[in-house]
Amino acid sequence: MSSSVSVPRLVVAAPSSGSGKTTVATGLMAAFAARGLAVSPHKVGPDYIDPGYHALASGRVGRNLDAYLCGPELVAPLFLHGARGCDIAVVEGVMGMFDGAAGEGELASTAHVAKLLRAPVVLVVDASSQSRSVAALVHGFASWDPEVRVGGVILNKVASDRHEVLLREALESAGVPVFGVLRRVGQVDTPSRHLGLVPVAERRGDAVDSVAAMAEQVAQGCDLEALVGLARGAGALPCAPWDAAEVLGAAPPDPHRPEGPRPQTPDGLEVTTRSASQGPVVAVAGGPAFTFSYAEHSELLTAAGAEVVVFDPLHDEQLPDGTAGLVIGGGFPEVYAAELSANEPLRKAVAALAESGAPVAAECAGLLYLCRELDGQPMAGVLDADARMTETLTLGYRDAVAVSDSSLAVAGTRMRGHEFHRTVVEPEAGDAAAWGVRVPRRRLEGFVQRGVHASYLHTHWVSEPGVARRFVERCRTS
Repeated sequence: MSSSVSVPRLVVAAPSSGSGKTTVATGLMAAFAARGLAVSPHKVGPDYIDPGYHALASGRVGRNLDAYLCGPELVAPLFLHGARGCDIAVVEGVMGMFDGAAGEGELASTAHVAKLLRAPVVLVVDASSQSRSVAALVHGFASWDPEVRVGGVILNKVASDRHEVLLREALESAGVPVFGVLRRVGQVDTPSRHLGLVPVAERRGDAVDSVAAMAEQVAQGCDLEALVGLARGAGALPCAPWDAAEVLGAAPPDPHRPEGPRPQTPDGLEVTTRSASQGPVVAVAGGPAFTFSYAEHSELLTAAGAEVVVFDPLHDEQLPDGTAGLVIGGGFPEVYAAELSANEPLRKAVAALAESGAPVAAECAGLLYLCRELDGQPMAGVLDADARMTETLTLGYRDAVAVSDSSLAVAGTRMRGHEFHRTVVEPEAGDAAAWGVRVPRRRLEGFVQRGVHASYLHTHWVSEPGVARRFVERCRTS
């Protein structure tokens, strides 16, 4: 299937991390939405936290665009899938504009995604320690790659009216439009900890206030009409939107079922509907302790015939009725170890489900939850392993191959993944490991036992959608 679809769009980039991309991107999403536009929020790379703020700002599910995990050929189709029915899309970049996967050139960088989307770039510049030099900086980024169109800049952390005049004069001589000027405003700051910003689901009302402050600052400091005009100048994309049912060759969706991306509540849980005609129930962990997930995973499970039901391991003492399979994604169980441990009825229910041979897919935080202990607190005890916090950050993309047949994949299946944690699990792998990885060292990693597949590796199933079909089939037959 091929077609041509046009969605007004902007990519928000920066010369480096810490320049204010999240403030500007989230503020733009909220400011556009407040003006009645349907806004599609996107994030470059494997970040799970920023999309939560994007969802709060726009009222739609935040989606990731990762050319490394998903492949460059899927970036535009996934973008169009998320942007269905929207008036404008805002894409927040990652790190510095040209920073991509280590050793892979431009792959998965903001610049790479901007080219794949044929989208204009708005460069957010931290101007706090410069004046005329800003012109040289912006000129370098605008001219480095002729295929990347830098439409203009937003100046962040500007100190005074005089400072603003100097910056504007410098950029005027360079011929680069200034779409906005933002002063340093304390209430826009969002708290951080060992893996970045504190997720929306943990801050609740404070997160709402932060997003409102971002929207107000951006609305007051930026020329929104000019930015909308820049976005509308992006042409059509020569591809069709990604569709979970289509890639799985599934039957057409139930006409009585709502179409499009499922909405999220402010705490990050997907709104689900239940139907007597649904297939096996797949329980998906959510709530403040398990906020890391890709929306497409639930969509693939649904397209494969499952009924996806979200539950909160902090508060729900039982798995959803009829649970035939369990997915526990990433998050911060180390922050909630005591509360997770205190929910003994659920820990026992998860252990019993795993013992029965039902499919269980656990990534990172899910892996920790399945261990015997996490920092001395009893967990589900499914795996013969213990987990603890460390001072060392493990971070980066990984090439992996499945080394054991599991509920997700047959041995030999190759996938790309991402690690992002400050914990260790001892031992690192079970008798039957989940993956063999090469970076940062050659090693076996994760656990496969009965129906359980548990690993530190975050994967994006759209790159290998057969894993969702295999998982649901195992739910039917286990």
